[in-house]
Amino acid sequence: MQREATVGLADDLNIAPIGVGAWAWGTSRVWGYGKEYGRQDVGDAFRASMAEGVTLFDTAEIYGNGASERIIGEILREGNLEGTPIIATKFAPLPYRVSPRTLIQAVDNSLARFGIATIDLYQIHFPSPLPRSKGLMDALAEVVKEGKVRKVGVSNYGAEATSRAHERLASHGVQLASNQVRYSLLNRAPETNGVLDVCRDLGVTLIAYSPIAQGLLTGKYGPGAGRPAGLVRRFGRAFGEQNLRKVEPVVNILREIGTAHGKEPSQVALNWLVGQGTLPIPGAKNERQARQNAGAVGWSMTEEERERLNLATLGWR
Repeated sequence: MQREATVGLADDLNIAPIGVGAWAWGTSRVWGYGKEYGRQDVGDAFRASMAEGVTLFDTAEIYGNGASERIIGEILREGNLEGTPIIATKFAPLPYRVSPRTLIQAVDNSLARFGIATIDLYQIHFPSPLPRSKGLMDALAEVVKEGKVRKVGVSNYGAEATSRAHERLASHGVQLASNQVRYSLLNRAPETNGVLDVCRDLGVTLIAYSPIAQGLLTGKYGPGAGRPAGLVRRFGRAFGEQNLRKVEPVVNILREIGTAHGKEPSQVALNWLVGQGTLPIPGAKNERQARQNAGAVGWSMTEEERERLNLATLGWR
């Protein structure tokens, strides 16, 4: 049985069961932006997502050193969009940002790059001892009260850190809306490290990034096949022959289930995450990928099919 997505982002934000991850938009060295795909492609992906009812776009100030935010801002100014986009971005608590006040300046900088008055979801990108979490939560509450941000979240936070962030924000009357972590059939750690449980208990939406494992669950890559473009995947061990052989049985199950429902392997993998009560944010470099991602929702696999995937991937980290 599929779970309903938790309420953290549902309040006041009209979002689909999936979103779009925009790390690859403007990130040339890591993902090959400007070589394999370009500005027109990601603009088409944005508009196609909107046309399919997928309205949440997640980025970060450090993606392409601000390029991803600027590209989204350009698309917003061009208009011709079906519906109202929901914009999410992230603050990087880098070592030289020792004061929580740097978050407030970072919000202003992101707003300027987007060219908007309010960010729908603003997140702390990763935990950091400097500045301290309490101070960052206080700063998040401040930008909400100033009207610069509608919802706030965290990313890459463990179960205990999520609980502490939730408690600190609650002391200001602000709800922790989300925790964005790596989660897929090939990385099921949130189920065992307490993160998924604490999100469910606190009404915090778990946003799943890398939901198709950077392409491993698309069915495009297998033993003997060439590596995909982009620094992260081309030189990472994930796309080595040994790991591709390990992943192959999982992809075969995705294909079989997909065939029964008229779906692609990646759509099945995303649908499984939706059924976990999470909000996956797959990347989309062009219109075709955007429309394919949208096809992950609006249908359900059987309990037997879910159980096959569960058993085939238990213990994956």
